[in-house]
Amino acid sequence: MDARYINPFVKSICNTFGMMCGLPVTVGKPLLKQDDGPLSDVSSVIGFSGDASGSVVLNFDFEVASKIASTFAGIEIDRNHPDFADALGELANMVAGSAKAQFEGLNISISLPNVIVGPNHNVSASKAAPRLIVPCNTDLGGFMVEVGMVMGKAPRKIAEPETAGAQS
Repeated sequence: MDARYINPFVKSICNTFGMMCGLPVTVGKPLLKQDDGPLSDVSSVIGFSGDASGSVVLNFDFEVASKIASTFAGIEIDRNHPDFADALGELANMVAGSAKAQFEGLNISISLPNVIVGPNHNVSASKAAPRLIVPCNTDLGGFMVEVGMVMGKAPRKIAEPETAGAQS
């Protein structure tokens, strides 16, 4: 995966968690995922198809997932709450949708979110789409985002973020 395609996801993570949860996110250096070992207790998965294919996976441990879901929903949500998976799936949907919007010139569709809940699970990476792991940290704890994409065609342009404020 071309490292420059990770930037729309990094921007989307920061914007989504900042706006929807009021959580500033510190993003670490992306790393290549080396194996399919378990990363988390909860994984929110969104698939991509079209001019780019692959997926984005938000990985949390139970404690961080509960805190983030509660902050997002505005009510106390633990892993047994009926809206636990829906809250985390919606956050993944927002991250994927926002990143998708930054790939101008590509026809990309995203899937409905799938949320896997359970200790020591494994979300296998496709051999065709190596995954980059983006470590993220918030005041509520850390989580990881895995991104794996294969571009079917090069985008004409990757959207640059607009700068707010006066211009000279």
